[in-house]
Amino acid sequence: MSKLAAEDKFFDLSDYGRTLGKLFANQLKHTSFTPIHVTLLFGASGLVAIYCLVQHWYYWASFFIVLKSIIDAADGELARLKNTPSYVGRYLDSCFDIVLNFLFLITIGYVCNASLLLTLAAFVSIQLQGTLYNYYYVILRHASAGGDVTSKVFEHQAPIALHGESQQAVNILFAIYTIVYGGFDKVIHLLDADAYKAKTFPNWFMTLVSMYGLGFQLLIIAVLLPLGGIKYILPFFVAYNVFIPVLILVRKVVLRVV
Repeated sequence: MSKLAAEDKFFDLSDYGRTLGKLFANQLKHTSFTPIHVTLLFGASGLVAIYCLVQHWYYWASFFIVLKSIIDAADGELARLKNTPSYVGRYLDSCFDIVLNFLFLITIGYVCNASLLLTLAAFVSIQLQGTLYNYYYVILRHASAGGDVTSKVFEHQAPIALHGESQQAVNILFAIYTIVYGGFDKVIHLLDADAYKAKTFPNWFMTLVSMYGLGFQLLIIAVLLPLGGIKYILPFFVAYNVFIPVLILVRKVVLRVV
């Protein structure tokens, strides 16, 4: 099952790892590997990238950051291939992402001797940007015929566990997810409270929004590192917030909800 109907698919700048992720998932289809094993693997790739950053091995850090994005695409693909959707996997994936984002930026701040305030501002920025992308993308998936609805537009309560997973595990991971993402979700929902009423978003708009997708954010970091631009990464993501009100304004004015 695809995340979107054919007519709603768009060029996703953050999804460059999907093709290789699908190939990797296909190799695991008839094995005992589960999507959660793949999620753990992308977490390991992220940790290796952090070690490379500390050692100033920036080319290797870039390689493992991009590899993390590729593997990150594979866990969802494997779940679809094996027809094993999972809320545990969905929340675990998201929790790994935010922890790795924090560690990436803290490590970059440490290597650059940047202020804690700038480092935290960059972290908050990167999460708000990613939340805007996810907000619109999940809305589109719910509106799309046959789209993936494992992710919810509004995460108000723990969902009922799917076949093969523990309700307790779902509840625990949902609680963690709510703690780490809840504030960012509330800010974005407040800024564009009516977006969920939209029947769809045009492909060109979603392509623009995808510049805030996690994959594209990590690609920016992976490009800047070997170019000697590590000291620009934190201020870049703070300045990158400038497009948040622009995209929301476009959604409200050009793509007005009737």
